[in-house]
Amino acid sequence: MNERVGMIGVGLMGHGIAKNIALKGWSLRYLRHPGNQPTDDLDRAGAQGCDTAAELAGASDILVLCVTGTPQVEDVLLGSGRVLEALRPGMVVIDCSTANPTSTVSLAAKVAEKGAHFVDAAMTRTPKEAEEGRLNLLVGGDPATVARVRPLLSAFAENIFEAGGVGTGHQLKLLHNFVSLGSVTLIAEAVACAGKGGVSMDALVECLAKGGGGGVALERLRPYIASGETAQLRFSIANAAKDLSYYRRLAEDLGAADLVAQGVSRTLEGLVGRGEGEAFVPETIRLLQG
Repeated sequence: MNERVGMIGVGLMGHGIAKNIALKGWSLRYLRHPGNQPTDDLDRAGAQGCDTAAELAGASDILVLCVTGTPQVEDVLLGSGRVLEALRPGMVVIDCSTANPTSTVSLAAKVAEKGAHFVDAAMTRTPKEAEEGRLNLLVGGDPATVARVRPLLSAFAENIFEAGGVGTGHQLKLLHNFVSLGSVTLIAEAVACAGKGGVSMDALVECLAKGGGGGVALERLRPYIASGETAQLRFSIANAAKDLSYYRRLAEDLGAADLVAQGVSRTLEGLVGRGEGEAFVPETIRLLQG
């Protein structure tokens, strides 16, 4: 806990991460940004805001990134954030974003040239678990570096899965999201079809739950099917489409099959093309019925 932590990205997921880091005894600074959630509670816990990413990096030993995706990570490190220039030997960059693994490996090499270290620690679960300090982290990196930062990761994670070297954490996240979002999209399409056919929603949900359709995907859709409640899956269709595009690029790079992923992507990207990208994923049901 003697190491100073910097946080870039105090949004829906990052706020919970930052809160748990601060409340569990770490020295925390965060980047002031219009996209942040309210930070009054962080300030009360002793965290300090910084006005630039480079300033934040200069005052940190470990830098945690929780931004939208690869373009934003690259901009923080190589572009407007100018963080790469501010890195010092021995620092660690932890990227909790969902990112393109090819870019991750390339960025890690640039970080290593500065004598610093890179760990990809992609997240699963929701903002609720982030606030509770109960995220799942999918981690890639040098074993010694991962061991060094594990106490910090444990401040906001319930489960930590070590996937392998740098980039494998982001690979595992894309694999997870393909299965998770693919399952949700499949069920949403079935529910939309059932609605058009007049099938009882209660009967459909219970049939799936007690048969081959049961599981986390259905349970996260269940409140929306019952009452239009999206709280269980507050993840935008645009972000889902982005994650599937990253997965398809990974599959292409590896020469792996992606026929199912193509179908999921067509559904999600079609909704984004209709201007529905900001809707939450459960709302796919309503949008497909329309």
